[in-house]
Amino acid sequence: MRTETASIGLDTVEGLAAQLRVDSIRSSTSAGSGHPTSSMSAADLLAVLVARHLRYDWDEAASARNDHLIFSKGHASPLLYSVFKAVGVISDDELINGYRRFGQRLEGHPTPVLPWVDVATGSLGQGLPDGVGVALAGRYLDRLPYRVWVLCGDSEMAEGSIWEALDKAAYYELSNLVAIVDVNRLGQRGPTELEWDLDTYARRAESFGAVALTVDGHDLSEIDQALTTVEGDSHRPTVVFARTVKGKGFSEVEDSLDWHGKPFPPEMAERAIAELGGVREIVVRGPRPSGGTADADAARTPDADASQPSATEPVHVNESLSYEVGEKVATRKAYGDALVELGVHDRLVVALDGEVSNSTYAVEFARTYPDRYFEMFIAEQQLIAAASGLAVRGYKPFASTFAAFLTRAYDFIRMGAVSGLDLRLVGSHAGVEIGADGPSQMALEDLAMMRAVHGSTVLYPSDATSAAALVREMASTSGVSYLRTTRGAYPVLYSQDERFPVGGAKVPQSSDHDQVTLVGAGVTVHSCLTAADILAGEGLTARVIDCYSVKPIDAAVLIEAASVTSGRVVVAEDHHAEGGLCSAVTAALLTSRGNNLTVTQLAVREMPGSGSGEELLAWAGIDGDSIAAAARQLLAAPDIATPAP
Repeated sequence: MRTETASIGLDTVEGLAAQLRVDSIRSSTSAGSGHPTSSMSAADLLAVLVARHLRYDWDEAASARNDHLIFSKGHASPLLYSVFKAVGVISDDELINGYRRFGQRLEGHPTPVLPWVDVATGSLGQGLPDGVGVALAGRYLDRLPYRVWVLCGDSEMAEGSIWEALDKAAYYELSNLVAIVDVNRLGQRGPTELEWDLDTYARRAESFGAVALTVDGHDLSEIDQALTTVEGDSHRPTVVFARTVKGKGFSEVEDSLDWHGKPFPPEMAERAIAELGGVREIVVRGPRPSGGTADADAARTPDADASQPSATEPVHVNESLSYEVGEKVATRKAYGDALVELGVHDRLVVALDGEVSNSTYAVEFARTYPDRYFEMFIAEQQLIAAASGLAVRGYKPFASTFAAFLTRAYDFIRMGAVSGLDLRLVGSHAGVEIGADGPSQMALEDLAMMRAVHGSTVLYPSDATSAAALVREMASTSGVSYLRTTRGAYPVLYSQDERFPVGGAKVPQSSDHDQVTLVGAGVTVHSCLTAADILAGEGLTARVIDCYSVKPIDAAVLIEAASVTSGRVVVAEDHHAEGGLCSAVTAALLTSRGNNLTVTQLAVREMPGSGSGEELLAWAGIDGDSIAAAARQLLAAPDIATPAP
């Protein structure tokens, strides 16, 4: 039976809900894993939503006017995939034989390998924050009337990121955001914190500025009325708290503590399917979005001026932004300058910050393009989630904060990679170089953290020219990219005509008879240059390499340098010894020279305290004097045998 109407009756919805439960059981039993009971509790909610309220053109998943459906409760993937079968975009065969199978697209938790999925979910507490980003795009950038519907579980209401999301949704008056919370009382190991106390849930949501509604999550009329209510005019997000029963529809497991994340054995599944009325083949499509898509792209350029270049035009090197060689400029300042200039050429560029924009210099973009800037305050998880949601809608988000604070949002960063999103992250005030603020503010783990993200790009410029150039590179770089900026002002090393492609390196000092290679990135490039000058005064020649691209790293430049200098390499990094620059350098060198290397790593090995930047660089042993001393020690050692050709 196929029904395709905007006014599907609740009798059909009732049959659809039963089908969603049955198919959730069938798919998980066939796979031998999954969460059928968590899917069954929310089946009535999804049946009403999909049949009567979700405005979606299932034949045009990319339509800019479609509503968005995000399963923050990603473990209920059997329910989501059963919905996809019910609307006719996947087959019954794929649902039953493709779920959780190697090489198939119906993964254990949803990912955007499916065109109807915006973001990867499953790490609880992320879907609603991501939904805030999508809703921000809809209200302020796309200016289209789509809604963002997010299914949450009650267990994830214990996550702080959920409340960050509601706080920011209320602040930005995201009336286009609706969270539906499946309050089935049971988590993985037992009852949730509040169990079925819907009144307390509602008071909490209201205190964060949301409209809170409570319903019987198995009463189709109540659900329908609540979802109709949220479509009225409001300046606040809505949270619908639905009291449900885990395993609803199968009496043997309803409200049972013992069936979380467990598929039913085949004989048990047969009993459950029989109790639910058997297998159905209902196909329903609810309301479609109003209007066409012809003006959708135009809506994506807020306050568009016909004199401005198209967002699709290539971004040219910025002639108006230049720095004099020798001029002292902080790379964080160059980031702000370059972001402003980038915004002229590319109106899909947006910026976000975590209430430190006057230090990261994102404030320059905020002043110039206030309609494309979003302040996330001190909420780093929501900062990355909002960037993720904006990326879903095709924007190019640059999200900045102190590099140390990105550790709080690491789960969101790694899930951005799982989602295949293009996220541009900027961390300032890195390393002991920041000085007197002390270790709580010093990012000393960030390079390792970001290098570990799948498909990531990690950049660490040493001067303003390279920082500005790398911002431009990030605008066209796919995946998660990270720019590490420095607090202090350092001399500009490169002229404006230099290029800084991702994966490259610079050699600011070299000769044909270099004796040792000094490798730095960011602030330690300046230390390496100082060390080279010290050594030159002693008649020793050093090659200096600026690894501005830490990942991918320029292996060819490193290998050549090591070959010239008989494998003598000193790597200096303002970072802990584990997983940072030296790890990247040695991995590149070992692919070519094997054991014919002597690498000295200078890094931050003890817990720093307060002091001036100069004092702390010296204390950590990564200043010019320390690098020169390490080079002398290498040069005093016996020559390393050159590998046979």
